[in-house]
Amino acid sequence: MPSHKLALADTHSFSSFFLDYISQKDSLKEFYNRFPLIENFKDQIEEKKSFPVAHRKVLYDIIQKQYEGISILEPVASHLQLLKNSKTFTITTGHQLNIFTGPLYFIYKIVTVINTCKKLKQHYPEYNFVPVYWMASEDHDYDEIKYFRLYGKKYVWETSQTGAVGRFNPQTLAALAEELPGDVSVFKKAYTQSHTLANAVRQYVNHLFGHEGLLVLDADAKELKSLFKNVITDDLFHHTSKKLVEEKNRQLESWHYHPQVFARDINFFYLDNAVRQRIERNEDEFVVVDTNLKFSQNEIKNLIETSPEKFSPNVILRPLYQETILPNLAYVGGPAEVVYWLQLKGVFDYFKTPFPILMPRNFAALLDAPTQKKFEKTGLEVKDLFEEKNYLFNHWITQNSKGQLSLDSEIKETKNILSVVKERAANIDRSLLQHVDAQILRATKSLEGIEQKMVRAAKRKQSDKLRQLETIKDFLFPNGSPQERVDNFLNFYQANPLFIEQLIQSFDPFDFRFVVLMP
Repeated sequence: MPSHKLALADTHSFSSFFLDYISQKDSLKEFYNRFPLIENFKDQIEEKKSFPVAHRKVLYDIIQKQYEGISILEPVASHLQLLKNSKTFTITTGHQLNIFTGPLYFIYKIVTVINTCKKLKQHYPEYNFVPVYWMASEDHDYDEIKYFRLYGKKYVWETSQTGAVGRFNPQTLAALAEELPGDVSVFKKAYTQSHTLANAVRQYVNHLFGHEGLLVLDADAKELKSLFKNVITDDLFHHTSKKLVEEKNRQLESWHYHPQVFARDINFFYLDNAVRQRIERNEDEFVVVDTNLKFSQNEIKNLIETSPEKFSPNVILRPLYQETILPNLAYVGGPAEVVYWLQLKGVFDYFKTPFPILMPRNFAALLDAPTQKKFEKTGLEVKDLFEEKNYLFNHWITQNSKGQLSLDSEIKETKNILSVVKERAANIDRSLLQHVDAQILRATKSLEGIEQKMVRAAKRKQSDKLRQLETIKDFLFPNGSPQERVDNFLNFYQANPLFIEQLIQSFDPFDFRFVVLMP
């Protein structure tokens, strides 16, 4: 795909916090170990070589078990076997289990992970690099995953199920699939044949990315949680993570950055059947919020030891859990994710776990053929499309109007003339200054009003062209939001089955610019 790249700052879509990280600002360097440059992975590999062999065995066994009943391609089988090799490392991204994949950037995240592994293999051929998608199967925010938009229409999954969404039964989604246009058989099959949403997502993600050897991991497993018992115990009884995160937050605030997440005394949920609720400590008891469940200190210690799968980490400790069970070098995330990981380095240091390299995912927008043709006729630059709509219209009108619409020179000239008048008036009687200032303001406002009327008149004459420009803008920013956060990948995949392969060819994971892709 032909592409045009522009600096992230030129899109006006990213926080200064994130942009400062991308630009390697000195104030943020104490909050991470290594910036995502390919040469920095050499030391990251050396540090992660400490990953225990026993953890690899547990990880291999769990993923192999989770793929039972799914037809896997050779690249997936090969990568699974490689996990047992001490020279194999992972690159990981995580995401919620949005129905039908949710917004486009879910696809972009996985493509970034796949391409990062390919680049690393070229640079470090003696090692193996495996792409991993970490399913946020333990999340309980059903409202965030229950809908998606396809061809401008919103589709919603209505269910009364509660608890961790990965454990939801997805079969009613097959009925929703019947309402969708085009071929969505891969989703119908996944939702019909699976008893949990996590299994369904694994099945269709494997269909979409199995040829690239992507491994899909559901960390909601007793064997994996067993590797995290020491952290669970520390958090429930000593609350160390809260102290460390708050310390990092104070440091960030001293640099005028605003933390994204905040730690609690206890950063675990109780997870069982249809329940995922916060655990709180009440003197010598532990209670599960909004339930009748409560445990003594000895009971909770015994539960950690015998049933660690009943403890689900929140946003503060999920990253540490990930890096505990994976031989991971880098985490690929969006702007908000990268920023909140910067708050967690103290937690990693305390538990003697290597802090991963934080890689921003690829950011992109796509033009289809009809929209591209309209854009070519505007005479605008790609970066102009990222301006606020009214500014964009005024800019285009000014560029394309037959008559000159700007009265800037006339306003400046008028101010100069009246400044001379003001000086003369002051020499005669300084009490006239207030009157002259008022006349200068009145004249300026009058000319600005004339200019605005000229622009509005020009807009009326060019209304057809402006509607075309608005169509382009709305294609890239549906409902005023970036395309990648609204549209579903099926908008492009159904018309172009090679869509994912072309993204893989077009994206460079180490090029931190925004990409506009054209047909």
